[in-house]
Amino acid sequence: MNDNIRIAAQVVPSPRQLAWQELEFYSFIHFGINTFTDKEWGLGDEAPAIFNPEEFDAKQWVEVCKSAGMRGLILTCKHHDGFCLWPSSHTGHSVKHSPWRDGQGDMVQEVADACREGGLKFGVYLSPWDRHDGRYGTSEYNEYLKDQLRELLTGYGDIFCVWFDGACGEGPNGLKQVYDWDGYYEVIRELQPGAVISVCGPDVRWCGNEAGHTRESEWSVVPAELQDCEKILEESQHVDDGEFARRSNSRDENLGSREAIAGKELVWYPAEVNTSIRPGWFYHAAEDDQVRSLEELLDIYDKSVGGNSTFLLNLPPDKRGLIHENDARRMAELGEVIRSTFEYNLAAGAQATATETAGEANAAGRVLDGNRDTFWCPKEGTEQASIELDLNVEQSFDTIVLKEHIQSGQRIEQLHLEYLDGAIWKRFSECTVVGHKRILKFPEVTARHIRLTIDKSRWCPTLSAFEVYLSAVE
Repeated sequence: MNDNIRIAAQVVPSPRQLAWQELEFYSFIHFGINTFTDKEWGLGDEAPAIFNPEEFDAKQWVEVCKSAGMRGLILTCKHHDGFCLWPSSHTGHSVKHSPWRDGQGDMVQEVADACREGGLKFGVYLSPWDRHDGRYGTSEYNEYLKDQLRELLTGYGDIFCVWFDGACGEGPNGLKQVYDWDGYYEVIRELQPGAVISVCGPDVRWCGNEAGHTRESEWSVVPAELQDCEKILEESQHVDDGEFARRSNSRDENLGSREAIAGKELVWYPAEVNTSIRPGWFYHAAEDDQVRSLEELLDIYDKSVGGNSTFLLNLPPDKRGLIHENDARRMAELGEVIRSTFEYNLAAGAQATATETAGEANAAGRVLDGNRDTFWCPKEGTEQASIELDLNVEQSFDTIVLKEHIQSGQRIEQLHLEYLDGAIWKRFSECTVVGHKRILKFPEVTARHIRLTIDKSRWCPTLSAFEVYLSAVE
């Protein structure tokens, strides 16, 4: 084993990255002036007077998210048009000059409070591009954006995520902005040290498309150069023609293989899969019959949450200020299937044995104890090993969930699964990386004994969970 692979095996997440990864599934809420103009990108000249969601109910948003099994919500506090959903003291272009709540409202506060009451983590999206503010394109604008960050990060409780995109167009003065990313990050780290800075930031990277496409091998350990947000986001947030959000971009498909990381400085930089439940990011009545199907959403969920990523799904409220009935219904259906599928772990009472262990603290049975902090592993330097489950009785199953102990790093590169048919072991599934979570789907199998063989890993593999399920849907 070369030194670079040993080093790669020991790159680990920060506490904030680990907490974010465990959320797994959370919502994006695109809401603002565009909701009332039927646009995706506002021009910045819209009058605050048109913003008046008379039935706005933040608790409804939270309940819809919870019905799907989501654990967090990120609100577009300011999009490219510059209109602020909170009464910012640094601009008049905000809810305080709208008829909503007679100009006395603070939507960010109401959503943050509803999330806290409902048990969801709350995050903020703040567009660096501002098509309204006359300071855009100057050093003064960078200070203005930092002031906006300070308001959002000090007035609304704990923030789990600050989400940036890389959109950079002209302001009303015809100028483009040179963003002070390091300055923005400094403010966030000072005021919300537990918040991840997502996508255009150092903690979480964009998966590379807005279509829900996921890589077969999604490595969290990648070259440090990928943290250059301008390189990552040069194709992000295109003006939406109704097609961009559905297109996959296979650019940079291989980010973390041995060949891709050879000779490079490495960081823990995990992926987030973001897409919308509709073709657009903001609500458009014409898209009421274009809500993604349950089957499509389940597939994205399995491949993102179950592919060492997180799943950020956009739910755009309508002009009433409510998530539309069609979207809400689909979220409830999705949550029901997810809960039903993963409700009963058939391996909960199983027995586990392994070809090798590093000692009692890392015994095979650790994969069955439901504790994220315990794990099985062989001795250091052992890159291939097997672990076998005895389910005690024959069980039918079509889903297996695996988790590495990512606090120790991401190490598994390839594995396969077999079941015992009489005296013969028959292969039924395989995969490459595992990471935080791998969900494997396959035609239904009935067996008592299951064997997992790690064919390739870095330094020595770890496995924190080995779970067995039967899906709730055919």
